[in-house]
Amino acid sequence: MALERTLPLAGVRVVEISSFVAVPLAGMTLAQLGAEVMRVDPVGGAADYRRWPLADSGTSIYWTGLNKGKKSVAVDMRSAEGQDLVRRLILDCGVLITNVVGRQWHSYETLASVRPDLIHLEVSGRADGGTGVDYTVNAGLGFPLVTGPPTEAGPVNHVLPAWDVACGLYAALAVTAALHHRDVTGAGAAIRLPLEDVALATAGNLGFLTEPMVNGTERERLGNAIYGQYGQTVTSADGVPFMLVALTTRHFRDLVELTGTGAAAEALATELGADFDDEGQRFVHREALSALFSPWFAAHRADEIAAALAGTSILWERYRSFAEAAVDPKVTANPLFTMLEQPGIGRYLAPGLPFSIGGDRVPAVAAPALGDDTADVLSGLGVAPEDLARLRESGTIATGLAG
Repeated sequence: MALERTLPLAGVRVVEISSFVAVPLAGMTLAQLGAEVMRVDPVGGAADYRRWPLADSGTSIYWTGLNKGKKSVAVDMRSAEGQDLVRRLILDCGVLITNVVGRQWHSYETLASVRPDLIHLEVSGRADGGTGVDYTVNAGLGFPLVTGPPTEAGPVNHVLPAWDVACGLYAALAVTAALHHRDVTGAGAAIRLPLEDVALATAGNLGFLTEPMVNGTERERLGNAIYGQYGQTVTSADGVPFMLVALTTRHFRDLVELTGTGAAAEALATELGADFDDEGQRFVHREALSALFSPWFAAHRADEIAAALAGTSILWERYRSFAEAAVDPKVTANPLFTMLEQPGIGRYLAPGLPFSIGGDRVPAVAAPALGDDTADVLSGLGVAPEDLARLRESGTIATGLAG
């Protein structure tokens, strides 16, 4: 059901100067919550405007995916006149989110001297102001050295930019908190959010950093096993892999019952002096347990396994490619997704907010083309039509189909 009520951030106006993942995701999240978000890009687009993957038209699937529901303003921010226009827009809106650091003309100090209640969020690579992206931050944390099969000697990176995603959501949370604080106190906020600190905080909160500090130990590579739990990949008779997770004693007992290994599991526990009601013991003896369970899966087809697992408490899923997931009912029959007509891309199922509000969903809204809203936004600042024409002619601004 589409959302009919007023969205939580209706009436909030945000300027976004950004590229890549974290800040664009923050801006899109704020837009999905009802804020009017104006992404300001250089004329011709920022560094991410043509980032792969591309549609046949050359339009970036990546860029449109992270900029749904925003307005687009294209301005030459190297020129004094362009900087003045963007500065006026920020001061009019009262909220700026950016990962373009070190620009004095849109710094907190410069802008807050004119508008003290400004909310100014700046994402940097590192806390010392140094540069960094998800993949370099991740390299310095330890995760690539515990990712991959136990036989792997070198670092293994994962493909999900997890720190960018977490940083973008932290940024959206920080802005909403600052908006509430401003509503209560009238005060603005200078928010600094280093990407590396997001990763460090997460690694610390999950114990990856605390463990060597306190115990003097480090995690080992486990492949597809799950640290401290029983979780493993099994393969069906027709070659389909499944991920199984037994977090609780009930899950584990259901797995034993499903595979008909009750007597063998009891004998193994006696032989090892283990208590398989203890999740730590299940982890320690995971290889022996997998040797018990795997033959049952290897003797059954994928459809038989799925049907059998569906009648248990075991946590499971079959491995799918992105192409397989895209046509699975978890996408095609999920109210998270709505059919979107995206210029330059075509019609496809696009996600909105992953949570509902009062049972209602916030649907996806198409991303703008670069500069689509330049004229309308600047007109709202009082820029006269003849000045818009002059700015367009000089290359200070660019306008798209909507303006």
